[in-house]
Amino acid sequence: MDPRRTVLITGCSSGLGLESAVELAGRGWHVVASMRDPGKRAALDERARRAGLDPLDVVQLDVTDAASAQRAVEETLELTGGRLDGLVNNAGTASGGAFEDTDEAEWQRVLDTNLLGCMRLTQLVLPVMREQRAGRLVLVSSDSARYGNPGLSLYCASKWALEGWAESLAYEVESFGIRPVLVEPGNYDTAMWATTPRVIPPDSPYRGMLQTVERYVEEEHLPRSRDPREVARAVARALEARRPPFRLTVGPDAKLATVLGALPHRVTAAAVRRVTGLNRWKP
Repeated sequence: MDPRRTVLITGCSSGLGLESAVELAGRGWHVVASMRDPGKRAALDERARRAGLDPLDVVQLDVTDAASAQRAVEETLELTGGRLDGLVNNAGTASGGAFEDTDEAEWQRVLDTNLLGCMRLTQLVLPVMREQRAGRLVLVSSDSARYGNPGLSLYCASKWALEGWAESLAYEVESFGIRPVLVEPGNYDTAMWATTPRVIPPDSPYRGMLQTVERYVEEEHLPRSRDPREVARAVARALEARRPPFRLTVGPDAKLATVLGALPHRVTAAAVRRVTGLNRWKP
């Protein structure tokens, strides 16, 4: 059996998953990094090399595919000698657009990755962790789980649902020594925004609203993006701390979101409209 602590991380081809994998490997964890296409592991390998690490174990995993998830967990347990100390549910996606302009296929795409994918992987590893009477489930959420954002209703819905599910799950698994921890990052420099599909039909009545929001994101929000290694260190804390908080907020945006989310909706909504410029938009 591998004497090192073992962890499976989803979504490691870039961004927070890649940085978390390298951070944990540097701390001595046996990391099994997963990605939909292992042919895209070059960025992970280069980052590990620059950190002075050997190449990490990589398994193919599409969190939206039940058979792929099953195979990935089986391969992971073969690599780790049958033990799994942590699961980091990091794989995620987003969708930009007004809800009325989206269709059920887009709803399913976002929810299947951000919510059902986490549920699918968690259910597969719970028997192992129950048998061990120990395990840590790290769920990468978002500051968007604190309050709604214009043009991001599907993403917010998936993260709000993730947090409600995690709170409920905790009652069921903590007596077996399994602890779920939500990591809520704010604005970090990843490929998420660049790869987010925009659903903006030419004749959409919401087109002006979405252009206003995108202008704010491009000109003000993204330039403030922070180093994703901060989130990787928070993931490590969620795994290694003896008694981590149930929610770990990461970065100033997430800490502000905690405050805004606790205010009456009318106050939060007024702040969001003012900051994004929507207070000046008229259809």
